[in-house]
Amino acid sequence: MSNLAAMQLAGAYASACHEVIHRRMARAIGREPVLRIENHHNFAWRERVGGRDFVIHRKGAVPAESGRLGIIPGSMAEPGYIVRGRGEPTALHSAAHGAGRRMSRAQALRTLDRKSMEDKLQDAGVTLLGGGVDEAPGAYKPIKAVMEAQHDLVDIVGVFQPSIVRME
Repeated sequence: MSNLAAMQLAGAYASACHEVIHRRMARAIGREPVLRIENHHNFAWRERVGGRDFVIHRKGAVPAESGRLGIIPGSMAEPGYIVRGRGEPTALHSAAHGAGRRMSRAQALRTLDRKSMEDKLQDAGVTLLGGGVDEAPGAYKPIKAVMEAQHDLVDIVGVFQPSIVRME
């Protein structure tokens, strides 16, 4: 099996796991999803660019072809954005997959504490299921600045505030 085939298999597995998690969460809160948006990141795709075939690896990015819907989350306590790709060729039809880290996981574990994280989430009205300090809101860049920096890559279709965050 090639490395790309193995990555595709891992992506299909992750997608299936997300589907199960989302279905269970929806059932637990008595809701039905209105839309499913697949949001692979740190992944590779076969694509045609400028008449040539390439394998494009988007580390920290998601596809943002013209018209393609995506989700760009902030931290656990900040808004997430539903976006529509603009298909910017100089960015290889890509956009950031989220707020991005301000600090590494190790640095977050050394410098942030669980109580502060829980207080921040409580102030934001967010219930956390699982997850550790390495994913604390303080470990991430401000999402609004990230969104402003990519206005030429995506159009914002909607904004949502997390109320439940499930970390595996």
